[in-house]
Amino acid sequence: MNRKDTRNLRLPSGDQPPVNGWTIAWILVTLLVLWGWQEAFERMAIRTIPYSEFRALVDQGAVEAVTVKEDEIIGRARKLEDAGVDGDEAAAAGAEENNAAVGSAAETPEREESTFIFRTIRIEDPKLVDELVDAGVEFTAVRPNPMTEILVGWLLPFALVLGFWMLLSRRAAGAAEGMFGLARSRARLIVDKNTGVTFNDVAGCEEAKQDLREVVEFLKNPARYEALGARIPKGALLVGPPGTGKTLLARAVAGEAGVPFFSMSGSDFVEMFVGVGAARVRDLFKQAKAQAPCIIFIDEIDAIGQQRGVHVGAVNDEREQTLNALLVEMDGFEANTGVVILAATNRPEVLDRALMRPGRFDRQIVVDAPDLDGREAILRVHARNKKLAEDVDLRRLAAATAGFSGADLANVLNEAALLAARRQAKAITQADLEQAIEKVVAGQERRSRRLNPDEKRRVAYHEVGHALVAAFSEHADPVHKISIVPRGRAALGYTMQLPNEDQFLLTRSELFDRICGLQGGRAAEEIVFGEVTTGAQNDLERATALARQMVAIYGMSERIGLAHCGVRQPQFLAGNEGGFQRDCSEQTAREIDEEVRRILDEAYRRAKALLEAHRDKLEQITATLLERETLDGPEFYRLVGREMPRVKEPVPPMPVAEGVSSALGSPRGNGGHRGHASAS
Repeated sequence: MNRKDTRNLRLPSGDQPPVNGWTIAWILVTLLVLWGWQEAFERMAIRTIPYSEFRALVDQGAVEAVTVKEDEIIGRARKLEDAGVDGDEAAAAGAEENNAAVGSAAETPEREESTFIFRTIRIEDPKLVDELVDAGVEFTAVRPNPMTEILVGWLLPFALVLGFWMLLSRRAAGAAEGMFGLARSRARLIVDKNTGVTFNDVAGCEEAKQDLREVVEFLKNPARYEALGARIPKGALLVGPPGTGKTLLARAVAGEAGVPFFSMSGSDFVEMFVGVGAARVRDLFKQAKAQAPCIIFIDEIDAIGQQRGVHVGAVNDEREQTLNALLVEMDGFEANTGVVILAATNRPEVLDRALMRPGRFDRQIVVDAPDLDGREAILRVHARNKKLAEDVDLRRLAAATAGFSGADLANVLNEAALLAARRQAKAITQADLEQAIEKVVAGQERRSRRLNPDEKRRVAYHEVGHALVAAFSEHADPVHKISIVPRGRAALGYTMQLPNEDQFLLTRSELFDRICGLQGGRAAEEIVFGEVTTGAQNDLERATALARQMVAIYGMSERIGLAHCGVRQPQFLAGNEGGFQRDCSEQTAREIDEEVRRILDEAYRRAKALLEAHRDKLEQITATLLERETLDGPEFYRLVGREMPRVKEPVPPMPVAEGVSSALGSPRGNGGHRGHASAS
């Protein structure tokens, strides 16, 4: 945007330039302060003496000159300071000097003369003039200055009153402006292309970048699209889980577009005053139309775009009024030309259908978790300003972080940098990165939490039970690490399983093997100690959730059949286990519970059989774990006597038949998008 385009930009109320009247007022106040300071300094430099002392100085002939004013007398007098003579002798010597001849001065002690300025209050004294003439004093009179009397007596008090009144008026006007300024939009206008973020700084979401590039190109070269009859999209909604880079993409659009870019949050529209949100929407689009072509970005639009409901009674919902104003401004009676709206949310299911229709948000751009190549690209972007050691393999790190979002990957690199700085290293090593992954997934190590030998031994058998069942299950994810060092708030130990590839579909065998792995810890405790502890609480919770999803959602039970007996929670709001609400009869719900129990019992029997068949491996690996406290994947598989599964390179995408949906969202569950961390 060139310089002349900035003439219509409106500065926020707090950034208005100072008014010239205030500048003049400050100059006047400064002059008055200087004048008062000079008057005070002058008064401090003049000695004030009684009128009787003034008459004594005149009688002694010490006064050289006086100025007689209306109410005071100011003059200059000599001060005699005799060396070695006291005050009475000095006064006598002064009187003798006035009456004696000049030649008699040689007989008096040597004196040093000095002068001083004095002031005294004037008293009616008819003989004063005659005595001044007799003493040879130079005197004069001063007529009062009428300008001084007018300035001090009239103008100065009036100026003070006027200034105080102007100050009160300005504050009252500012308060009124602040009240009426509630209706103004709080959008921040970005007119500089150098925002610090471009599409080169965004990785892992190439499809989303391509859709946004078309919007940017349409704003830059509209003729190329209009020649084919295409019209500019009015809105683009960025949808995705938290941390996937929706706001970062919007900042990249601001850096690439080269047109005015208005940015604000959905919560900025909402106030406690009725009508403020709608007024801010109208003011925002008014500013945007004046700067067209331009882009408006509304972050977290679900704050004002939620589904409208029917209220019983006199209810005036401020959020609904704001949404109505937004709908009208986006595609109402008046044409909204040259204004493109970008919005971001991780809750698309709660948005109003009128907001989502074509003509308002014409495009819904999905910004999902990156794949293997995307994670590697994101790691390279965030590693630009970090010093990595030569042994760092970002491809290996990307493979170990399946399901991580861009924010998660940035956090991993930052945690690795902090760990390297803590040990005063000169570069970030691969070990720092792997330790950072463990910290993000399982939490911070808590070596201060001391376990007694019996508890530590139980935790070790529990975690090795998880790992062995996974190692001897065909479809389980590989074991990445086993540790009996307490982490986080409650974990006394953990077994981390990370997938070797990105998966979008899971089979019944894979889900069943996952349930078996979760039951392995409790099975190991029962085999070794003959009784179980409370350490399997989280394992049972996750296993039950997976089994219930298999039965009620995915149709993987012959007894229940293909009935869909649960309403899934929204995709981006689903918890780690993808909870759902029941949508079936009481009889069907009872049968679901029985089938879930059957699957859990079958998985437990299988896990227990695997551990009993490999009891020697269980004892050997547990003894090694108790000695070292931590075992990584290669060492664990060496003790098991099997080769660790390798990372699988991604294959080119294949066409998918219509109707095939991704099953990755819920069955991965707690360990899904960050691997498995079976905690004791």
